[in-house]
Parts: sequence; structure tokens; C-alpha cells
Amino acid sequence: MIEGIAEYGRGLKPPSMHDLRTWILKAGVDGICLLYEEHKKAWKKYGCTIMSDGWTDGKNRSLINFLVNSSVNTFFLKSIDASASFKNEQLIFKYFDDVIVEMGEENVIQIVTDNASNCIKVGKNIMETRQRIWTSCAAHCIDLMLEDIAKLKIFSDTIEQAKMVMKFLYGHGTILFLMSKYTNGKEILRSAITRFATRFLTLQSMYKVKRPLEQMFASEDWVSLPLSQTTQGKVLKRIVINDPNFWSYVEFCVKSVVSLVSVLRGVDSEVRSAMGYIYELMDKTKEIIKFNCGGVDRKYKTIMKKIDSRWTPQLHHPLLAVGFYLNSQLRYEKRFSDCDEVRDGLFTCMDRMLSLVVKQTSNWTCIIKLKENLEL
Repeated sequence: MIEGIAEYGRGLKPPSMHDLRTWILKAGVDGICLLYEEHKKAWKKYGCTIMSDGWTDGKNRSLINFLVNSSVNTFFLKSIDASASFKNEQLIFKYFDDVIVEMGEENVIQIVTDNASNCIKVGKNIMETRQRIWTSCAAHCIDLMLEDIAKLKIFSDTIEQAKMVMKFLYGHGTILFLMSKYTNGKEILRSAITRFATRFLTLQSMYKVKRPLEQMFASEDWVSLPLSQTTQGKVLKRIVINDPNFWSYVEFCVKSVVSLVSVLRGVDSEVRSAMGYIYELMDKTKEIIKFNCGGVDRKYKTIMKKIDSRWTPQLHHPLLAVGFYLNSQLRYEKRFSDCDEVRDGLFTCMDRMLSLVVKQTSNWTCIIKLKENLEL
């Protein structure tokens, strides 16, 4: 748009309010309708995945966004205000069922929801009634793992202390200027509200400038500032320099969880499809956490419980086992595990295919023979 304005040169007049709300708006709607028709052709030809995302807006309304993904792209379908019915499983199921009918049941291959308890129940209900695949959002599930881990006392206390330090550093211009001087302009990553992963990334970022921060609070520059004599300033100095546990706890939190943050980055990336890698990534992450905790049970067991409490019921899906089994990039590595759990996931999906596929003799015989060979 900016390039177009620059090419036009001086004298460009923006459209009037009347134009924007009449023919320009109509042209925009017509363009979206044409795009919608193109997507519908792809859904019919290749099949599609319905994705839902529940969230709460600034007015505390519970909204559900519905998007449709196919080989062409992702298309935003609609948003529903479910404030009055968010806890009503039957009504939520009806919303999803109506979308499946609108898309054409024969075109819908999969349903992906977030990990709210009612959405999980609805997803399982859809699998039974509509015979469609349901999975929960991997990124949301891992983010909930990080949320659960952040509630453990050692993590919650350390995160709160770190937030106190960050608020003080970035809440005063003179302190921020002084920090920039000692860190050579290196910033500390500040946490966001929406993702618990950023809290651990903040701890990691803070740990990287541990020595400069210690030097700053021990310097004459700090002593000369009026803020250093305030109660808050003295508390912050005690945390950064004199607290024997703060930095060791920060290091523990980073080492024990940063690998799980990397998994979140992997599944939330658009570089490659995560389906064939999640199973391996989670196994590898557990090994890294155990190693970083020195193999001491009391250090990593509670973290593992928090991970498994989300992983096992929500994301430990046969589809992920199949993705791992059929991923040629992993299959020929030494780490590849052809364990019963993986094979059971494969057979579960094959049985489902056998029950749903049109029973053409050639396809049917081929799948049965393949399964028999694998079982041998």
C-alpha cells in the first residue's frame, strides 16, 4: 500500500467515508466471496481440517473462532459468541456439528480444537458421531504444560522475583540507561501475557546478563542514584547480589524447562509440519530434562508428572505415533524406537482406515496385507 501511494506521488486523495462504507466495502466483500469459492473447490478436492480457537475478548465474552485449513491455505470462516453456552457441552457440540455440515461432511477429514475440557469432550463426541479424526492443539497443550510447571513453588517464586526485578529495571529511565551501560546495550526479553513460554525465556535472557547485573548493583554508579536508597532498590539489590538462591534457581528453571520451550517453537512453526516430529521431540525433551537435573529424581519427577498429566490424555494420540513411524527422516536414525506403543498407534489408525475406507477390493486387500506383514 505504501509503495502504491509513493508511486502515485503528490496529490493522492484518500477515499471518503461514504466510499469506504458503500462500494469499496461491497467490493471487498465480493472479493472475499470469490476467495471463499476457490477454497471450497480445494476442500472438495483435497479435504480440509476445521480448526477452532476459544478465547476471551476485552469485554469478557467467550468467543470461538472457526478456521478451515487445506492444501491451499487457511481460511477464516466465522466467530461465535459462546458466552452464554461455553460450559454447555451440547451447545458447543452443535456449533461444531453445524460447521461440519456447512463444510460438507464428506470434505472434513479432521477437527482440531484447543485443550479446554468441554472442547476435548466435544472432539471425542465428534469422533463417535461423525466418524472424523479429532486432535487437540499441540502448541496450546505444551503451553499448558509450561503453565502447570510455572505453578510449582520453586518456579513460581523465582518467576515472581524475576518479574519484580524486570519491573524495576524497565520502570525507571535512569536504571534502564545504567543497565544498558553495563550490558553493552543488551536487552532482557520481557514476558508476554499470552504465552507462559515467554516467562522462561525471560529467565534465560536474564541469566545471560547475570554478571553485568551483579556488577551494576555493586557499582558506585548504582549507589549514586537516589533510587538505590529506596526500599524497593534495596530489595532488588539483595535479590540480585545477596540472595544465595536466586541465580541458582534461575539456572535450574532454565535448564529444566528450556527444552520444552524449544518443542513449543517447533510445533508452532510454519517451516514444517509438526505431526511427524512431536512424538520424538517429547521423548527427547524428557531425556534432556532428566540429564539437566543430574538424574536426581526429586528434581525432575514433579516436572515429568506435570508434562505427562497433559501429554497422556490430550496429546498422546495414535496419529503422532504414526507420524513418527512413517517419518523417513527419523526412521533410519539410531534413536528410532519400534516399540509396542508406536506399533499400537499405527495399528489403531490402520483399523480406523479399514472401518472408514470404501471397500474396494484392491485397496482393502493391500491394507490388510500391510498390517499382517507389520504384525509379523
